[in-house]
Order: sequence, then C-alpha cells, then structure tokens
Amino acid sequence: MASIKMIDIAVNLTDGMFKGIYNGKQYHVADIQAVLSRAWRAGVDRIIVTGGSLEESREALAIAEMDARLFCTVGVHPTRCKEFDESGDPENHFQALLSLAKEGIQKGKVVAIGECGLDYDRLHFCPSDIQKKYFEKQFDLAYATKLPMFLHMRAAADDFCEIVGQQQDRLCAGVAHSFTGNADERDKLLSFPNIYIGVNGCSLKTSENLDVVKGIPVERMMIETDSPYCEIKNTHAGISHVKSSWSSKKKERHDLECIVKGRNEPCLVRQVLEVVAGCKGIADIRQLGKTLYHNTCRVFFPHDVDTAAEALLSCDHETL
Repeated sequence: MASIKMIDIAVNLTDGMFKGIYNGKQYHVADIQAVLSRAWRAGVDRIIVTGGSLEESREALAIAEMDARLFCTVGVHPTRCKEFDESGDPENHFQALLSLAKEGIQKGKVVAIGECGLDYDRLHFCPSDIQKKYFEKQFDLAYATKLPMFLHMRAAADDFCEIVGQQQDRLCAGVAHSFTGNADERDKLLSFPNIYIGVNGCSLKTSENLDVVKGIPVERMMIETDSPYCEIKNTHAGISHVKSSWSSKKKERHDLECIVKGRNEPCLVRQVLEVVAGCKGIADIRQLGKTLYHNTCRVFFPHDVDTAAEALLSCDHETL
C-alpha cells in the first residue's frame, strides 16, 4: 500500500460505538487508541473530531487533547438545535459555545464551527424553522472566531444555499460534508467560491452518486469517513475501485487488531480516496491525495498551506 498522507475531516469519536456500546448494549472495551493506531499506520495524518451539541463539543475537545494529530469542531447539529431553546436561555447557550470554541482555539484544537446546517430528512428531531434560526445564529460563532464552518446539508439544498448566500460576507470558508445530493445541488454548492464538498461512503453508494462526484473538481473536494457511519459496503457502486482492505471481526468477537465489521473507522478513508480516483479515472492516486490534503489544509490548517503547496509542487515535478 503506497504511503499517502490523508486528513479525515469527519470522525465521530464521541459515538458510543468507539466505547464498545451498540444500541445501548456493551459489546467490547473502548478501543479508540487501537482505532487511531490503525489510522496513523494507514497514512492518516490528522483527524477532525465532530462536535454536534454543546456537550458533545466539550467531549470532542477532550478527545482532541489526547493526541497532537487530533482536532475538533464546536457547534450544534441541525437535528439537535432544540437544545438552544431547551437550555432555558438561548443566548447563554450561544455564549457557552463561543467560550468553548475560544478555549479550543487557544489550545490549538478547534478548527471549525459545526457540525451545523439543515436536515429536512429528520424533522421529527427538530422542525425546520428552529433549524434555520440556529443555523443562521452559528454564523455569528464563525464570524466571532474567524473559523471556517463544518456544514451539514440533507434534503434542504434550497434553504441551505439561500442562508449561505445571505451570510457569504461573514464566512471565510466551509465544507458541506457527507454530500449525497444530486448534480444541481452539487453545482449550487460549487457556485460559492469558498465552499468545499466532503465525500465519504454515503456519497459513493450508487452509479448516480459516482456521476455526481465525477463533477466535483478535485480542487473543491475533501475526503472523510464520518465514522462509525457511512462505510463503503460491498453493495456500493464504488466498491470495484477499492484496493485496500483490513481484517474485520464482528463486534461479538472483538479483536483490537481488527476493525469491527459494519463499523466504519478513519483508516478506511483510504478507500474513499481510491473510489474517488477510480470513478474520476485518475491514475496517480498520490497526486490526488496531495491535492485533497492541500485543500483541507487551506481551510482548516491555513498555517500549513505553504508546506502542503510545496508537497503538491514536488509531486508535480515527480510526475513530469
């Protein structure tokens, strides 16, 4: 397996599955360290841990402090936006998020505001008017911290793009992660010059998905696992492009040396890279990897942009 540096921009390390808990039942010991070791060996250079609520963002920051290669987001997922009102004091809740973000920035760990956005597939968790209200409010967080945004858009492209358009002057950059939309929705996102698109296994399920991904310029793309969800399954259209594999065992037969069958994890971001390369007909996966790495540094790790650009340039020279 050729060594390629990758950044997984979306890992839900706060999820109970990484503590060995599935649907409320304990199956095995917590294994975050084993999961991370596999990721580092696979060429994952950095991981961004997703925060989806105030409490989860606190936990994400605590996890990020475990390793120099871990970073995190602070924000409220659209399906959890009721927490602002349920806190009894929405403004105080906002200030708590802002304080946490500033603390994390000071520690060099918080690199984005999010996960925030709109999700109209799961309105039973939070109605659209509350989602929109607190999506807009989180642009205040991004503006106050000068951080990019880690964005969620599901079945809500029109309202999402309208809000992003209204807030453009307050947004330095962002990524619409776990993108599963159609070509029109892709093109709407690409019309915003500072928005990138994050792809994972859920973005690569069908031949239609692959056609949409083909149309995302590599200069506007990032890769992710969104683990423990969104794995690339054997039934997915992109599976024929997957070259790398890891031994797996069912959760009932947990082995620290193996991935858990059916649970996605950050080492598998390599497979996302392989499917993107395959569906786009890109033979030089190292070049693709370096471009995506540079994109990610540009948005989330701007102090590393020069280094990433030099690596990209050296790769260009190697292929001449």
